[in-house]
Amino acid sequence: MMAIDNKSIYYPPGGILLWIIIFLEILTFTIGISVFLYQKGGDYETFSQSQAMLNTTFGTINTIVLITGGFMMATSLDYLKQGNNKKSLLWIRGAILMGVLFLSIKGMEYFGKIEHGLTIDYDSFFMFYWLLTGFHFIHVLVAMFILIFMARGIRKGSYTKDDFLDVESGAAFWHMCDLIWLFLFPVLYLMN
Repeated sequence: MMAIDNKSIYYPPGGILLWIIIFLEILTFTIGISVFLYQKGGDYETFSQSQAMLNTTFGTINTIVLITGGFMMATSLDYLKQGNNKKSLLWIRGAILMGVLFLSIKGMEYFGKIEHGLTIDYDSFFMFYWLLTGFHFIHVLVAMFILIFMARGIRKGSYTKDDFLDVESGAAFWHMCDLIWLFLFPVLYLMN
C-alpha cells in the first residue's frame, strides 16, 4: 500500500510561520490603506491635487515589472520541483532582475518627487505616499536579498526537487510584495 503524504494539506507553501508573517504584513498595509482612504475622504481636494502629481506611467510599468517578476519566480520554483536547477536558476535571476528594475524605477520616481519638494511633510497625501510606498520598497529589497540567497543555493545544488521549502518560502514572500503593490498602485495612483 502506498503512503499518502498529507503535509501539503496541512502546511501551506513555505510553512505556517511564514504565512503568519505574510498575514501580519498584509494586515499592516490594509490598515495603512484604510487610514489613507479615511483621510482622503476628509480632505478630498488636497489628496486629488497631490495624486495628480504622481507619475502613473512609472506606476503602471512597475506593476507590469512586479507581475513579470512573480511569474518568473513561480516558473523558477516549478523548474526546481521538476529537478531542473539550471532553468530554475535562470528564472530566479530574471525575478531578481525585475526586482532591481522595480527599485530603480521607484528610485527615479522618488528622486523626482524630492527635486520638486514633494517630500513626506509636503501634505497628508504625500505623507501616506512616502510611508506606504517606502515600506513596500523595503519589502521588495528584502525579497530581493532572499531571492539572491535562494539563487545561490540553487546554483550550488543546495535546493533540489526534494528539498525546496526555503525557495517556496522565498517565493511566497516575493508574491506578498506583488499582492501588496496590486492594492497600493490603484489606491495611490488611479482612484480619484
